[in-house]
Amino acid sequence: MKADLLSYLKGGRESLLWKLDGLGEYDIRRPLTPTATNLLGLVKHSATMEILYFGVVFGRPFEQELPYVGAGAETNADMWASADETREEIVALYERAIAHADTTIEALALHDVGHVPWWGDAAVTLHHVLVHVIAETQRHAGHADIVRELIDGTAGLLPRHDNLPPVDESWWRDHRRRVEQAALDASRGSS
Repeated sequence: MKADLLSYLKGGRESLLWKLDGLGEYDIRRPLTPTATNLLGLVKHSATMEILYFGVVFGRPFEQELPYVGAGAETNADMWASADETREEIVALYERAIAHADTTIEALALHDVGHVPWWGDAAVTLHHVLVHVIAETQRHAGHADIVRELIDGTAGLLPRHDNLPPVDESWWRDHRRRVEQAALDASRGSS
């Protein structure tokens, strides 16, 4: 069971990192939603979550303190990268966070208990934390998929398995027009 859970977590991690491939600094950082969702920020946030959930929760400190976490930290500072934070640093942080998390997952049994300070010191099992972090990682991988599609049209699950129908660009244009027309027709019918 632990291997199955870890497989889903690894898939989300891989998908999230893939969304950075081939893009310049501006595109990986630019906010594309009203809440400033951006690709590099999603990676930074995911690194932070793995460090907290698989480190702090189980009393397994990470090698580095994160200045954008905890009391006095700027709100939402883990969701974007400042100009002096490089892509390489953030990706390396995520890779180290993953290694740290995987060590915790390997060392503990699914029924082992940790405590989540930001949930009122709630007692949780490794199983609970794994499911929570899988859900968060896959959610953010989905955000990254949409953001990347807005940037350059690249979409899909993983680089070697995009999970999209094998159709060409003209099919997608026609499909989008049909979906838009259905939305317009439905909105007129409900007025």
